[in-house]
Amino acid sequence: MPDLLPKLIARLNVWGTEAWQWFQDNVLEPERLIELGIIIVAYFLARLASGFIMKGLDMALGDFAPWRRIQPRIPQSRITAIVALILLWSGRLIMEPLAGVYILPLATSLLTAWIIISIATGFIASRELARMMSVAVWSLAALNILGVLTPIINVRDGAALPLGDSQVSVLDIITGLLTAGLLIWGALALAAILDRHLRDFPNMPASAAVLVGKTARFALLALAVLIALNTSGIDLTALAVFGGALGVGIGFGLQKVVGNFISGVILLMDRSIKPGDVIEINETYGRINKMAARYTSVITRDGTEFLIPNEDMITQPVVNWSHSNLLVRRKIPVQISYGSDLEKAMALMVEASLEVPRVLKTPEPRPLLKGFGSDGVDIELRMWIRDPENGVSNVASDVMMLIWTKFHDNNIEFPFPQRDVHITGLEKALALSQQKPSAEPDQS
Repeated sequence: MPDLLPKLIARLNVWGTEAWQWFQDNVLEPERLIELGIIIVAYFLARLASGFIMKGLDMALGDFAPWRRIQPRIPQSRITAIVALILLWSGRLIMEPLAGVYILPLATSLLTAWIIISIATGFIASRELARMMSVAVWSLAALNILGVLTPIINVRDGAALPLGDSQVSVLDIITGLLTAGLLIWGALALAAILDRHLRDFPNMPASAAVLVGKTARFALLALAVLIALNTSGIDLTALAVFGGALGVGIGFGLQKVVGNFISGVILLMDRSIKPGDVIEINETYGRINKMAARYTSVITRDGTEFLIPNEDMITQPVVNWSHSNLLVRRKIPVQISYGSDLEKAMALMVEASLEVPRVLKTPEPRPLLKGFGSDGVDIELRMWIRDPENGVSNVASDVMMLIWTKFHDNNIEFPFPQRDVHITGLEKALALSQQKPSAEPDQS
């Protein structure tokens, strides 16, 4: 143990000496310094030229529609890299016959790989995923260009982990993770494309399109994971016991999640609700915007989005205003005084409802006499609408405002509570209050 520190220091000195010697032989030579100077000058010239190029393209193609579409996908850094690559190739062609080159070929190869990878990942919608993919792929390309990828692969391939009857190396795990990332991204991209195409089918119900899309997404993700495990060299039979134990744990720990998922599948299969329906559940009234695996998104009239668990959509009472058809009947209770003209009031109520554009003329609005109350005559107006997604309370408010105006213009009175108070024994009380007590003289 005491000899370990001096040996470590001696080893570090050897490594430092070797690194310094390599740096002197490959970097501090005059030819290599010239190459470094070319790289620095090419970078600054490319930075300066890229700004002028972008301004020139905007001035020349500013009104060209295809250019406006692709211009946001062309960052100035990519133009800088392309100009720098042209300058580096020019310097390489000039230097190679004169003094030979060593750094310039590496620089041009690394820059070429970066440009190709950045263009390829530019088609990925997620910027974070595109950046992660660019760094990972370019790192592998850089290691290969520098000639150190093969030794690293050999070292990683030699470090193996026992898994059942087989062994899995660190290289297999890394390969599996990269493959899984690519395959999962591809599966999600294919599922998104399938969802868009399913929505374009006019004869396919919305719930069926969502069910097919969710099933395809789940199947593609499962296939991607299985292929990634097989690529990494893991024997799937060795995971049978582990998978069973994991399934039991998931069954106990994620009961609600699994219940919501199964409930979502049931909702999509029985088509009791579907995207676009207007529903009411637990005092939440709104339009179904999206049906996910765990929840149903409902957007109310005030723009609030409620994420309701799918299990609640099955176990709780749900009012679907547009399940079988879009016709919805609204009832407006009205009370008039006993001295008002009843037939005229009913006619005015129908007239007021027909003046609101959203109220249907067929079926026609109909007033009904509901009863004789303590304060007035009870009438109920029944009318139909076809667009419950635009709200059902606002159309009732519009009709009631017109009823209010027409009743006042035609002397139809709205009653208010009236009570007659009868006081008994009032005359006797007044007589007693007017009598004065007799004053008798004091005889004492």
